[in-house]
Amino acid sequence: MEEATCMSYNSAIEELRAKEYPMLQGTTYLDHAGTTLYSKSLIERFSADMAANLYGNPHSSSNASQLTTRRIDDVRLRLLQTFNADPQAFDVVFVANATAGIKLVMDAFRDHEGGFCYGYHRDAHTSLIGVREVAAEHRCFASDAEVDDWIGSQDSQAGPVQVQLFAYPAQSNMNGRRLPLDWSHRIRTSRKEGVYTLLDAAALVSTSPLDLGNPAEAPDFTVLSLYKMFGFPDLGALIVRQASASVFDRRRYFGGGTVEMVVCLREQWHARKSDSLHERLEDGTLPIHSIMALDSAMAVHRELYTSWDQISMHTTFLARSLYEGLSSLRHGNGEEVCHVYKDPASTYGDSLTQGPVIALNIRNQCGGWISNAEVEKLAAIKNIQLRTGGLCNPGGVASSIGLAPWEMRENFSAGQRCGNDNDVIRAKPTGMIRVSFGAMSTLSDAASFVEFVREFFVQGSQPVATSPMMFVSLEPPTQSRLHVESLSVYPIKSCAGFSVPPGWPWEVRSEGLAWDREWCLVHQGTGAALSQKRYPRMALIRPTIDLDKGLLRVTLASTLQATTTPHEITVPLSADPRMFTDDAVYKEANTRVCGESVKAKTYRLSEISTFFTQALGVPCQLARFPVESHSGGVSRHSKVHLQKHQKAGAMRVPGAFPDAVPITPGACVSMPILLANESPILTISRSSLNRLNELIKAEGGKAAQAEVFRANIVVAENPAYPPGLEDPYAEDDWRYLQIGLQYFEMLGACRRCQMVCIDQQTGERNEEPFVTLSKTRRFDGRVYFGEHTCHVPWKDVSSRLGQNPTIMVGDAVSPFREHEVHQNSDLDALVG
Repeated sequence: MEEATCMSYNSAIEELRAKEYPMLQGTTYLDHAGTTLYSKSLIERFSADMAANLYGNPHSSSNASQLTTRRIDDVRLRLLQTFNADPQAFDVVFVANATAGIKLVMDAFRDHEGGFCYGYHRDAHTSLIGVREVAAEHRCFASDAEVDDWIGSQDSQAGPVQVQLFAYPAQSNMNGRRLPLDWSHRIRTSRKEGVYTLLDAAALVSTSPLDLGNPAEAPDFTVLSLYKMFGFPDLGALIVRQASASVFDRRRYFGGGTVEMVVCLREQWHARKSDSLHERLEDGTLPIHSIMALDSAMAVHRELYTSWDQISMHTTFLARSLYEGLSSLRHGNGEEVCHVYKDPASTYGDSLTQGPVIALNIRNQCGGWISNAEVEKLAAIKNIQLRTGGLCNPGGVASSIGLAPWEMRENFSAGQRCGNDNDVIRAKPTGMIRVSFGAMSTLSDAASFVEFVREFFVQGSQPVATSPMMFVSLEPPTQSRLHVESLSVYPIKSCAGFSVPPGWPWEVRSEGLAWDREWCLVHQGTGAALSQKRYPRMALIRPTIDLDKGLLRVTLASTLQATTTPHEITVPLSADPRMFTDDAVYKEANTRVCGESVKAKTYRLSEISTFFTQALGVPCQLARFPVESHSGGVSRHSKVHLQKHQKAGAMRVPGAFPDAVPITPGACVSMPILLANESPILTISRSSLNRLNELIKAEGGKAAQAEVFRANIVVAENPAYPPGLEDPYAEDDWRYLQIGLQYFEMLGACRRCQMVCIDQQTGERNEEPFVTLSKTRRFDGRVYFGEHTCHVPWKDVSSRLGQNPTIMVGDAVSPFREHEVHQNSDLDALVG
């Protein structure tokens, strides 16, 4: 449609809307993908029909019943004509909604002997995905290309399954992308018999025509939501290609009205109706009044809008206008405001590839995501009706946002649910905002939403410094002589560490690096957590974090492997609370960690217990901490000697400024930890380790590897700098660290014990490095090496760095000593 013509049509719609849709007065309705709106004329005509005619139950011969039957036959034909479908080639089955139509097809295939194989597209609505639960085999196609490859392949059956069903949406209910309508024909002509197609046309036909004029090219089954087309009645339909109707011959259930006779005394026999397919499938009394309303809806809709082509052109123009308006919004620093989830193959303005739907999320000027719950609250205040959340499209949302399956399970474990406020986790949104247009939408609707986003979410000024330490730059320290040499996490307490590969941004949480010491091994008899101090061979148990699969993988060093022990075991990273209720998998128990009693969940699977028991020669079980609780908090905290005390007269906690919550002077603030001994993070210096090893080797001892100190962060001199810049034990005076764009407070030196003498490669005990440490690093009767550390949260938790703080190997490091902190007057005022 030419823009001038569309503008004229838009004006006509404005006039029509004032007359036919009084409920839109003072509101902006942008959820037509959920349901469009019914017109005033439709309700009036339906009401007049109900007042003028007597409609009886069609399962009778009375005049009222016969009138109902005739009208239903007429409506059935009229609906087929809407889609140019020949009644000789197609039949219509009335159902409650599109989902009910999908279930009707599912029942037919489920009753097939030997079951059926089911394939569905990633963009499928949840109702299509649910069919997989009754299929003998199922597959999710992750892309159009996968579908094309499957269609072109020669194998049509998988194993013994003889019948297959492939389902997909004509239009994504998430972002309005329109999928190829020729797949049904291509499958039918290029593959073997026994493969049927189910098209979910509910989203497409709400604003676009669907032509079923060629039965050879049409889907076998097409489901519709008629309220999405007309706003009323609440009714669905299943259009079945007559050539495929035999699929329903194996359907077992029958209801009232679908059988000619039923025998149930002494014999079990029934005769189904056979005149038409819909007579066999429409169980019970039809929703007769809704079908009468459908007749009025189709008539009024055509009078108001002329054709579906006209509606398609109008809504396509509106969607393009909104897309261009949202795409043009920029913050004062030039960053985009709206991130639109548009498929590369679709184009706004092209009705063949894109429907009138826009899925988006909103960013602030720091790049962080705005909570969709907050958007919806503000929209409600401005009387804008839209949709947020998972949009009943789990595959499309996950692939667009980049959520791996394990992340979705982990988010669920963290309390995320569709529609709740916890909708930005680890700097990723868990859902989207969806705006959609219908026949009665106008340009003012699009303009209102653009203005809404501009008013509340466009930040015009340059972002102010929002780092937790206001005296430093937002830029990483590019000229620092120090860098992160290595990052390590220890998923299972006292077992080997996992080295974070270079280039992997690793999440920093309040309780430490992600996945650090979330598991432990506990003695089956005493319930105490095992430690390398008593069981040095634990160093040979080697966990790794597989983020692609969402698994904790555990392997054994060759010296621990036995012929009866499996090479590897895996457990999910996600702590799904639903699993905690299964006694076959988990058991709640009190566990002692470092003398402290904590609640943990032990894995009861015998394969897991056997794996670790055989490896260590001691009966033990794998346990996880923390557990899900109503408070959602972590029950362990850093040791007393590492907890910061508020100075008299000061109102903020040193190291948590400037956004720490004010506390009472003299109060004690501790850091949350998981199964670590004392603090969230342990940091050591390569320079200090080198000096220590020089002393060890001078006495003829074996140099210590960094792994024996079980540090999370190893800081070293940048290799790009000239040699001779090492500064051993400078960390004793560090007050804060800037690592990349994140900040850390040094909590105090780490007390050392004989555990540092265990070789992490062999599990053998040595004298060093503890002997040399005790001679060179003993203060007040205690031996120290390394620094306890905690992350300092960002002031602006809505920024990208605040939502998902990460560091990685190679990050530049800048330390700040106490006197450097107090040289800054603003900071000095904060810490007193």
